[in-house]
Amino acid sequence: MKELSRRSFIGSLFSIAVAGLCSTFPWLDAACRKQSRAVPQIDPDFEPGYLKLHRSGELRRRGEQLWQLMKSCSLCPRRCGAARLDGEEGFCRGTSQLVVAAYHPHPGEERPLSGRRGSGTVFFSNCGLRCVFCINWQISQGGEGEPVSLEDLADMMLQLQGMGCHNINIVTPTHYSPHIVLGLDIAAARGLRLPLVYNTCGWERVEILRMLDGIVDIYLPDFKYADGTMASKYSSGADTYPEVTKAALLEMHRQVGVAKPAADGLMYRGLMIRHLVMPNRVSGAREVIDWIAENLPKDTYVNIMSQYRPMYKAFDYPEIARRLTRAEYIEVVDYARQVGLTNLDIQGLPPS
Repeated sequence: MKELSRRSFIGSLFSIAVAGLCSTFPWLDAACRKQSRAVPQIDPDFEPGYLKLHRSGELRRRGEQLWQLMKSCSLCPRRCGAARLDGEEGFCRGTSQLVVAAYHPHPGEERPLSGRRGSGTVFFSNCGLRCVFCINWQISQGGEGEPVSLEDLADMMLQLQGMGCHNINIVTPTHYSPHIVLGLDIAAARGLRLPLVYNTCGWERVEILRMLDGIVDIYLPDFKYADGTMASKYSSGADTYPEVTKAALLEMHRQVGVAKPAADGLMYRGLMIRHLVMPNRVSGAREVIDWIAENLPKDTYVNIMSQYRPMYKAFDYPEIARRLTRAEYIEVVDYARQVGLTNLDIQGLPPS
């Protein structure tokens, strides 16, 4: 397998990424290969949905269908029409060549995902949303990463399973959904049986999500903005973000339902929404909370995120060029409780 080189672009977190560990410690890579069929650290009675589709041949068929959409790309809501199969870059700057920035057990995801052994994250390069405040901008907009094959992707998934990860967590997957489905089909044939987490910005076409029905076990979308004007300003003209994301969330919920941890504390199925609270009410947090409370079950899993800090081009926008205050975060948490949301993930308070 082609190993990913170590990257310094994301600081200490990615400096301990498995990609770096495997290149630094060959014994670890060998051990991961040997353990790729090891018993997963999950409920032994759990079977991910994609296994049934793999056995019937449907998983590969859907991957091939998605692949053809790159002829004139319509995978994300921008529908930029790039001839990615001919090597043309889309708005996301992706071609048909899969590019991965890092893969490793992640201890810092939501607790039901990270568990004790970590969430098996695969970070894909490039992005169709291109937010000005992106904390991972070197990956999402700088294109940092290494080209890999579908077989390489399957091998990564199996290595993460061999390391004891509780799930496969595909980060920024939208523009590489064909590669993911086809890579998953290869990995399933070789013994993968972890739940699949679709970790997305939330701005997804319902038509594409329907093609993922039965493949994804856990949807982990952002709901970034309530106002299309804000989405356009901070996410490269994505003025349709609120309406498209609302439709996407309803489809995700239809497919997987409410997310609640199992008896072992791990998440196996369901919708887990993230909302990053931003300074000066830029994200429209109250409106986001209102929509969730009015359109989804009151026990929908909602992670109210407090870790916003200005990165990348955020300093060019005075209203988001500072960290979130404690008062701003508490306001959103209190409001979510007030409107009756009962399945909240409350993070640590920001500094005063």
